[in-house]
Order: sequence, then C-alpha cells, then structure tokens
Amino acid sequence: MPDPTVPPTPPVALDALLARADLGLRRIAGPADPAVVVHWVHTSEMADPYPYLLGGELLLSAGVHIPDGAGAGYFDAYVSRIVAAGGAALGFGVAPVHDTVPGALVEACEMHGLPLLEVPPRTTFSAVARALWQLMAQARTAELRRVTEAQQSLATAAARPDPVPAVLQQLARRLGGRAVLYGPEGTPVAGAGPDPGAEARTALAKLAEVVRPSGPSGQEPSDARPSSASDTVAGVRLVAHALGNGEGFVLGTAAPQRDAGDHTIASVAAVLLSLLTGERRGGSGADRSSALVRLLLGAAPAEVAPLLGGDRWRVVRGRPDGRAAPDPVAASALGAALGSSLVDVTGEVVRVLVPDGRTVERVPGWTLGVSAAAAPRDWPAADAQASRALARARATRTPLLRHGDRPALTDLVPPHDADAHARALLAPIERSPALVDTLRTWLSLHGSWDRTAVALDVHRNTVRQRVARCAALLDTDLDDPDVRMELWFALRRT
Repeated sequence: MPDPTVPPTPPVALDALLARADLGLRRIAGPADPAVVVHWVHTSEMADPYPYLLGGELLLSAGVHIPDGAGAGYFDAYVSRIVAAGGAALGFGVAPVHDTVPGALVEACEMHGLPLLEVPPRTTFSAVARALWQLMAQARTAELRRVTEAQQSLATAAARPDPVPAVLQQLARRLGGRAVLYGPEGTPVAGAGPDPGAEARTALAKLAEVVRPSGPSGQEPSDARPSSASDTVAGVRLVAHALGNGEGFVLGTAAPQRDAGDHTIASVAAVLLSLLTGERRGGSGADRSSALVRLLLGAAPAEVAPLLGGDRWRVVRGRPDGRAAPDPVAASALGAALGSSLVDVTGEVVRVLVPDGRTVERVPGWTLGVSAAAAPRDWPAADAQASRALARARATRTPLLRHGDRPALTDLVPPHDADAHARALLAPIERSPALVDTLRTWLSLHGSWDRTAVALDVHRNTVRQRVARCAALLDTDLDDPDVRMELWFALRRT
C-alpha cells in the first residue's frame, strides 16, 4: 500500500519534455497549452489503443498500424479513440516506417485538440520514456523537499506562544491560498492568507458543515460524516478537514491550484490543530476531575498527587516573548511542549506542573523559570522558586533559568522560627506588595536598577524610589551586605 504521508509522483508538463534538447521533440499540431501534463509513456502500434490506455499517457507510435491508402476517416477514428481514453498527447516517430508525419494525422489531431509531437529518427522511444522518468524523479524530489520543509515550519509554528494563528499562517503560505479554522458553532475562529472571494468563502463554510462531527442538532453520529471533503468554486480548490479531537473544529483551505503534496501538508496542519484545540490530558478525565473535587473538599495535595501521575513535580512559569498576554490555546501549546496538561494562565504568566521525570527544555518564543523538584506539600514554595527564576530570566534575557536543587542555609533554621522572624523583619512594608516585590527582585539581581526595571516592567527611577522607600520604612542600610542577606532570608519565607 502507498504511504499516505508521502505525496504521489507528480506528473510532468508536456512543455518540459519539449524543452529537452537531447530529445529534439517538436509539436506540430494540437494546442500549445502549458497545463497539459503527462503521467507516463506508453508505446503501442494497435489500430485502436483505447483498451490499453488508462489516461494521461504520451502515446508513442511509429505508424506500423496505418494501412496503405488510409484516409482521413481512419485517422479521425484513431485520434478520437485516444482522446476518449484520456490520452495526453501523441508522439509519432519518423522512420523507419514513415519519412514524414501523415498530413491526415496532423489534421485529425488539430481537429480533436490532441497535441501531436514529431519524434526525430535519432530519438528512440525508450529515450523519451527515460527522460520522462528522470523529470518525474526530479519533480518528486522537489515535492518531497517542499513537504518536509512545510512540516518543519508547521511544527515550529505550533510551538509559538500564538500557535493557532501561526500554524494557519504557515499553512496559507505553503498552499498559496487561504486557511481558516472553524469553531464548533461553524463560525471562523482564526484565518490567514488572502480572501478567496465571497463565493468561495461561502462555499468553504458550507463544505466545513459537511465534515463537522455532529450536525446542528447534535444528534448525528460522527461516523456518518466524512473526515474530509473537497470542491472547486470559481476556479478555487476548496478542502475541509474535520479535526480529530471530537470538539467540532474544522480546518478549511482555499487555494488556486492543487499540487501533489498539498494534501499531506494540510493533513499535518490538521493534526497539529487537533492537538492545539483539543483538551490535552495527562491522565484520564475521571482522575483529574476526582483530584479537583478532593482538593475542593479539603484533601491534602499529597493525597491528590497520585491521581495526577507522580509524587514529585516541578513548577514551570512561562511568559511569552513580546507584549501579548497568553491565551488558553497558547498555554495549552506550552504545556504540550513541556509534556504536561496541568496548565494555568494567570495574567501574563502561564504556570505548568511538570512531573520530575520530564526534562524541561527551552521553548521558542517563551521565557521560562523552573523550580526545583518538590513534593505536593512544597508546591507553593516551588511556585515561588519558579517565579523568582522567571524574573531573573527576563532580567538577564535568558530563555530558561532553573532554581538550584542544593539545600540552602534557610533549611538549617526551623521553619516556624524562620517564618516568625521574616514577618517581624518585613512588617513595615508588608502592606505594600509593590515594595515587597521590588525589594525581592532588586536583591535577586544584585542591586541592578536596569535589570530590576526590566523584570518589573517599570521605569528605573520607579525602582530607585521604591528601594529608597523600603530603606526608610525598614530603617536600615541596604548597601550593607549583611542587611541584604538577612532581608533576602526573610523574603524567601514569604
């Protein structure tokens, strides 16, 4: 069986064969249409080649079948049968039987619109066939390269902070047309590429309804509908793919032409969009639902962790590069890249709970802060570690920064005593979260005004004013390294 992920061998334009100087072929009749393509070469000396043709052939003949005294009627019947069988063109070999192409054959090909090529004596039919296979191999290699590059660009787009628009934009560019994602209600959710026109746009929306898993009533079984459908409207090729996540999303494409690898490219995009728009689960839905209910009813995190699939986890905080706040789809894409479906969007930051066994790597388009591995009871502390790591990563323009795993000096002090000391030391500024966050970030960045301003998205003068205010309220010298160490100790407990 053919591999569905590999595009079929594309046909070769008849003009490409005519352009081969080594063959010396010459068109002497029929239309000079650049759209005429040849799928294969077939040689036959039958008076009626119709039963032996599949369509798309360049039929080669030396005229052995032509009887003496054949008139216009014979050639008209011969050419009409080739056209009826779907032949792409006729090549007539000059010599050894005929010195020239019969004039009646030229007239018949002209009348029926069949391209007629003169094959010179020096060119064998096998040379024509070999040249066609060479051109096909070149076209196949180019098509495979195009499909491979498209797959790589689509996968890269799926890892961006705005994955759905990025995938659609790449797909539209690769197909040279329009790509649209339709939601479960049938309305366009996102799109990219030039507008194909009102007629094609309306037809594509109707085509999407044909493949949608459930009809408007929601009662039609999903297996009663095709997974894809196509049509041509106003010269535009329309294709709709039902996404395989069961959520009712449909991918529609509208392109002016249809190349051999386009179906493969669109299928890859449909798979990626299925993952991006569907609900990603690390375990079963029942387990995750049970874990949430137990937490809401007062269960300890340690009791819930086994339902999520692990005992020790890392908290990863991510922020997209640029000013756009992440949406749920972008957050889901980040979780997919990190191998976890436990994702939360909080303002401009996405938090992901990742099992300790998974390696957290850089994700293009994101700045990440990673905590140390922690048991469920220590998840809040791990979240604070990830927050600090993210702040330092943004300030130092580092794509990924990890919190150290080795024990700290704070582990030597009993937690109760450490918390009490931290509350007493920071009491003068505890009512101002902005002062606390500024002091923590400023200390973590070794007193750098510029990097602290970048991390907090404020002006450096604002940082100076806040730090000066902290020094006044705390009645201490922030240039003293012992004071800084003690304050850092306290801030890590809050």
